[in-house]
Amino acid sequence: MKFPDKWWTSPAESEAGKTVIITGRDGLEKVQASGKYIYRLDVSWDYEPEASGMPSDADARIMEEATDALLKVFDKNTAAVMTGIYTGDGRRDWIFYCLNLKVFSSSFNNALADLPAMPLEISATEDPEWEEYSEMRANTYIDPDGE
Repeated sequence: MKFPDKWWTSPAESEAGKTVIITGRDGLEKVQASGKYIYRLDVSWDYEPEASGMPSDADARIMEEATDALLKVFDKNTAAVMTGIYTGDGRRDWIFYCLNLKVFSSSFNNALADLPAMPLEISATEDPEWEEYSEMRANTYIDPDGE
C-alpha cells in the first residue's frame, strides 16, 4: 500500500494560548479503512522555544531532517504511516499509526541512526478507530488542492 504524499498545514492554539502549526496527511481513507494500523505512536520532542514558541533554527533543521528520514523509511516499508506533525509551544510531535510495534521500533531507529541524538519520548496506544487523526482532521483540515 503506497501512502499519499498530500499534506495540509493549519495554525491552531495550544492550551497555553500559543500558536501550534499542525501539518496533517491527506488521503488516508484506504489506510484507515484497512483496519490494520491500530497502534498510534506519539513521538515527542520538548525543546527550548523561541519567544514565538517555535524551535530555534538549529532545532528546526534537525526536526526537518528527522521528518524527511522517517518519511523515507516508512513510505518504503509501510509498517507505519506518519499522519501528523505538530510544532509549537515548546514541543514537536510526530504522530504515526502502525501495524506492529516491534517493526516500528526497528525501522524508527534505523531511520534516525545517522542523525544527532534527539531528546525524544515515544508513547504508544491502541487507536483502531483513528480517533486522534479524525479529531485533528476535523479541527484543522484545509484542502491541499484548494478545493
